[in-house]
Amino acid sequence: MARGSHKIELARSSRRYRFSLTPLADTMFQLLVFFMLSANMAPYSLMTIRSGALSSTGGGSEANGGAAGGPETSDPMATAVWSVNADSIVANGQRFAIDTIPTLAEALERQKTGDVLLVAQKGASVQMMVSILEILAAHNITAVRVADGAAGLAP
Repeated sequence: MARGSHKIELARSSRRYRFSLTPLADTMFQLLVFFMLSANMAPYSLMTIRSGALSSTGGGSEANGGAAGGPETSDPMATAVWSVNADSIVANGQRFAIDTIPTLAEALERQKTGDVLLVAQKGASVQMMVSILEILAAHNITAVRVADGAAGLAP
């Protein structure tokens, strides 16, 4: 090479990286469709939730709104109270494991106890409450009330 030769430099175009949102939008749409089709909402739509008050009269009298179209009432003495904890339930002062709930529901069905008050304590999960509601419904116990037992506790 000769000493006097010069290199010719070509103009470089600067590379511009652009972020395209189209693949991201396509992926989000596919995920949305997948989760919409895989979600099973039918069992939860079958549960009816009603509000009602307990009365000491033992039935629906017109003064309490029984025949007048008001909220349903029930006898508090014929109501089973279950305290639902994280890993067990307490019924009549006795602690039972979660797997014994079908046996307890059968006993309530035999005693013709149609009302159950579930008191959700700290640690009780929503899935556990739903499972208990399904078991009670399978044993023809449909008058179930749910109360929050953790609300009355001091921090």
